[in-house]
Amino acid sequence: MNEKPIAVFKYGGNAMLNEQLKTEIVQNLGRLKAQGLKIVVVHGGGPFIKRLLSTSKVKSEFYEGHRVTTPEALKYVEMALKGEVNGDLVRLFNKYGNTAVGLSGKDGKIVLAEKRYHNSGGEKKDLGRVGDVKKVNPELLHLLLDNDIIPVLTCLASDADGMDYNINADMFAGHIAGALKAQQFVVMTDVDGLMTDISKPESLLSRVDGNRIQELKTEGIIKGGMIPKIEACTTALSTGAKTARIINGTKPNEINKIIENINFGTVIEK
Repeated sequence: MNEKPIAVFKYGGNAMLNEQLKTEIVQNLGRLKAQGLKIVVVHGGGPFIKRLLSTSKVKSEFYEGHRVTTPEALKYVEMALKGEVNGDLVRLFNKYGNTAVGLSGKDGKIVLAEKRYHNSGGEKKDLGRVGDVKKVNPELLHLLLDNDIIPVLTCLASDADGMDYNINADMFAGHIAGALKAQQFVVMTDVDGLMTDISKPESLLSRVDGNRIQELKTEGIIKGGMIPKIEACTTALSTGAKTARIINGTKPNEINKIIENINFGTVIEK
């Protein structure tokens, strides 16, 4: 019997905020599963975190685009990610005929975290409870997938001392895809992929050689929120994933092309 291939989807962007899009994405992922893929979903939830911190009047400052996360703020980060975003995605998957389980990296010690410091001009900036992925143990994920269950993972994990950390969801997803040796790692964002000019859809780069990434960063083509997405793809590929692709999550029907092996989005190559 052939082993079913694994596809890891990083879900984020505006598609998380639109209920109709969210429903269509869940339904399309369910169709892929029915066609023979084992599906894993990894998500963040920046807008939900921002809203909860604001309504709870918890200060949360940014340093060079990174959220400084205090122990107090982390409690609300976990409430938003696990209590709101994760629970809602699990509800939708179950509603549309699948069996899903909500998890974070802490469950089953799936992810071991380590504290992250931000380097700025040669200086290390302490970002509080912000972490990196140190190690992935995919045993629990394989157990769930082998039993026809969709794991829905959010980007929280503990270190060896039991200290909790919030981890960038793109990078978290890339490490998960690599550890699972995923056939497909798919990052859903708000644009069709990597473009040389964001105002010109025809400038989409359908394939990007990993050796060109530093050059594209220097040229300012890979910038802002696209940086961690590209880095997540290269992490996934270097740790075991077979292919990595960035697609537009606001066009849910794009997901159906995965199984048909149609050229779309931006494929990152080793």
